[in-house]
Amino acid sequence: MSDTTRPHTVFSDVDETLITVKSMFDFLHYRLVRLHGAAGEEEYERIMAVLRRRAADGVPREEINRAYYRYYAGEDVAAVTALADDWFTERTASTRGFWIDSTREALRRHRAAGASVVLVSGSFPPLLEPLAREIGADAVLCTRPLADGGTYTGEVAVPVIGDGKREAVLAHLASRPDTDPRDCWAYGDHVSDLPMLELVGHPVAVGDDPELRERLALRAETTAAAR
Repeated sequence: MSDTTRPHTVFSDVDETLITVKSMFDFLHYRLVRLHGAAGEEEYERIMAVLRRRAADGVPREEINRAYYRYYAGEDVAAVTALADDWFTERTASTRGFWIDSTREALRRHRAAGASVVLVSGSFPPLLEPLAREIGADAVLCTRPLADGGTYTGEVAVPVIGDGKREAVLAHLASRPDTDPRDCWAYGDHVSDLPMLELVGHPVAVGDDPELRERLALRAETTAAAR
């Protein structure tokens, strides 16, 4: 039995791996402008300046992820979800490319071969669940903002970024003991996806991040030499 016929799972990052935009920031812009017009545009630029400055100062990506969701403190979950549905509908109806076709087609082939497809992202459910439905993904592993009484608190459980992706994938695999990680695939576009990609037998780099491609090439050489 080949590794494509044994039970296997395909893990895929989302932003700039499956879709061309960074969903969290694209939606933030969409939401603020939709609700507040020109003032929303100014607020978006202010927020992005703060987050970019923190990233430039070396703040870990996990903390940037947490900081992003603090801007949702006090917002109604249902209202955000409704706007996220509108965002997805408009983006997928647009003539500008939303999907990265090569990844979408690869996931389609994996599903046709019987694989389970799992999206793994630092984005959050209102943005990811429509994507998952569209491509037929079986599960979503993502950052989940905390809510109280239908309102976001501004805090999150665990950022699914970097090592957070690794832990989420490990937990998912542990719940499926009949699945051998060596038979699994994973797709990512950034070196921060490496902790997830290194868990599976078939890691795939999407895009042209030189560090990611170099690290995966070195891993392949090391694996081949050990055989």
